[in-house]
Amino acid sequence: MPESPRPIGRRIVVVGTTGSGKTTLARQLAQRLGCPHVEADVLFWGPHWTKTPVDEFRTQVDRATAGDCWTFDGNYSKVRDITWGRADTLVWLDYPLPLVLWRLLRRTIRRSLNLEQLWNGNRETLWHHLFTRDSLFLWALQTHGRYRREYPLLLQRPEYAHLAVIRLRSPGATAAWLASLKTRPRQAKGSDSYPAADSDSCTG
Repeated sequence: MPESPRPIGRRIVVVGTTGSGKTTLARQLAQRLGCPHVEADVLFWGPHWTKTPVDEFRTQVDRATAGDCWTFDGNYSKVRDITWGRADTLVWLDYPLPLVLWRLLRRTIRRSLNLEQLWNGNRETLWHHLFTRDSLFLWALQTHGRYRREYPLLLQRPEYAHLAVIRLRSPGATAAWLASLKTRPRQAKGSDSYPAADSDSCTG
């Protein structure tokens, strides 16, 4: 008999190296669940690439994740206690670095050529990300290995023991996992008990 679809949680954090596809997956999950998608960059980056003050950023994230159903994408440690603490499921897109860099390059070229407007009127340029200290490529190089070291340790902490963790190591694995999911009916208002992702979760 074919395997039945797996249930999915209702408060989901998607993490991974920049360029791995966090926002796309979080948006797909939000559509499937019929709940808000919270993109951390929208809350963090103001006009002209100004950074939102930490207190204000935390207040906005706190407000955005106060409900019983949402998806959140981003690695911001400044709000990890809020997002990971409230989530029931964490999805980690842990793709190989060459693949991440290639996807990041394609995305940056597309955004640059199309003059895509991002959060709060900001735009990316290929020159900026190739030749400045704020390069996303440099950031990906610096953080890819760090996340692989830090996330398994963070997920062993008692405050995150409640999370169902889905570690996906390729776009194919992500597509297969997404196709395997089903949603649960929304529980009664005020309930704090929601089903998390099924048995292919891991913590390392």
